[in-house]
Amino acid sequence: MDIIVLAGGLSTERDVSFVTGNMVSNALRKNGHRVILLDVFMGYGEEPEDLTGIFQRSQEASLTVSEIPTTAPDLEAVKKSRRDQSDSYFGPNVIELCRMADIVFLALHGEHGENGKIQAAFDLFGIKYTGTDYISSALAMNKELAKGLFSSNHIPTPGGISMNREAPVLDFADTGLTLPCVVKPCCGGSSIGVSIIHSLQEYEKALEEAFRYEKEVLVEDYIEGREFSVGVIDGEALPVIEIAPVEGFYDYKNKYKAGSAVETCPAQLPPEKAEEMQRYAKEVVQALGLCTYSRMDFLMNEKQEIFCLEANTLPGMTPTSLLPQEAQAVGMSFEQLCEKIIEISFEKYK
Repeated sequence: MDIIVLAGGLSTERDVSFVTGNMVSNALRKNGHRVILLDVFMGYGEEPEDLTGIFQRSQEASLTVSEIPTTAPDLEAVKKSRRDQSDSYFGPNVIELCRMADIVFLALHGEHGENGKIQAAFDLFGIKYTGTDYISSALAMNKELAKGLFSSNHIPTPGGISMNREAPVLDFADTGLTLPCVVKPCCGGSSIGVSIIHSLQEYEKALEEAFRYEKEVLVEDYIEGREFSVGVIDGEALPVIEIAPVEGFYDYKNKYKAGSAVETCPAQLPPEKAEEMQRYAKEVVQALGLCTYSRMDFLMNEKQEIFCLEANTLPGMTPTSLLPQEAQAVGMSFEQLCEKIIEISFEKYK
């Protein structure tokens, strides 16, 4: 097949997306496909561009990827570096190339890639893509909406409140929460802008940090305990994986720097607890209307109570990512996982 792997964009997870895209592109090439790795924002060449036979020179047309930096990208600098300085999110020739492909593998993370906007645009352009649809993407990306659906479907989740940049709750006493607690952007990913606060003095600084990235912020109960994740592919839950950072919490650096976290799959859990977590993961899929593949994040406290934090509709596919490790635990190689995602994504179009 002719496949576009779409990465980059303008989210704080831009650099992570490139590494996901590079890994996926290499795997799909090994599977015999003609693949172009494309930055959705920078695009390819200049408009108009002769794209005749471009999949015959697919590797030549693909962007080159380096390692993930330890800090989030400077998005203003990225915008200024685009040659055409257009206000369009889609770079030159992106839509044309995606329409030429048999399917687009979405390797995007964060804003636009996971909030349903690109999926909705592709639906209108008649472009086939991997992953869930635009409505379920939007619901999962907005943590406030997702948590409301978790609660209404009896899926345990940490309590908390949301607030807007225009009307922040500056007095912690007015939140109704107790310390410690977590402050995080409502629609962010990769733990960017997330703070765990233990004192009133830290609260205002944490709000300021979260509001740097978004106008909507969540403040929620801090659940002290073990961290887990469960992938669901085509309605079936994968083995539970446990994540234990060597130091601190599972932040941006610990997610993507090799050796920063110890990951155990299958997690060392009583069978009934692993099954309970897998059941909740599948219930999240139903509650949000997700399809194809996704990954749910959980915490378990010392009382062995389980709490669902969020759903990821385009989970990372980097060397340290969780979903590929879970798939490997059931004997599915990275190449097989990528092929499976394409296979089940086509089911949306039948």
